[in-house]
Amino acid sequence: MFGRSANQDQKPHEQPLPSTSHATPPQPPSPPAFPLPSQQQQPAGNQQSPTSTSIIGDDLAIVGQKITIVSQSRVHINGNIQGDINGKEVVVGRSGKVTGVVTAHSVSVEGEVDGAIRGSSVTLTSTARVEGDIHHRTLSIAEGAHFDGRVRRPKDDAELSPNLDVASLTAASTSN
Repeated sequence: MFGRSANQDQKPHEQPLPSTSHATPPQPPSPPAFPLPSQQQQPAGNQQSPTSTSIIGDDLAIVGQKITIVSQSRVHINGNIQGDINGKEVVVGRSGKVTGVVTAHSVSVEGEVDGAIRGSSVTLTSTARVEGDIHHRTLSIAEGAHFDGRVRRPKDDAELSPNLDVASLTAASTSN
């Protein structure tokens, strides 16, 4: 059945070689959906890229005396902070709670703030709970937001600017 035939003149069956005229070049592997840390471009020097966001997760609590958090870009707070926050943009998320002064060019509150808010643009969403004074250039308070405090529009915009210079904050805290 599967033996050799008696005819020894037959040539063994040869496999045809693939045609090179229609072959497609091998494709490089597709990049991952999220770049690996080694593939991400790092900004020059010690500066953050303008679109970077620092996130304080809902499982994180920062507690202490005279704590000041400084962000050169955007910071999103979902956890609990007992201290002051200075940044270009600060978002207090729904699960976030800040006990201290929040100062930024843009402040958006979805969670709780127990302390003063200083910002050129301040937004309280419908889930916001704020107990403290708000110093602002523009203010938006959504229906349903809880706010207990005073609202003030300063004459000098410098009062609304966050101090993003870590060296001056460090010098001020060590001299006290």
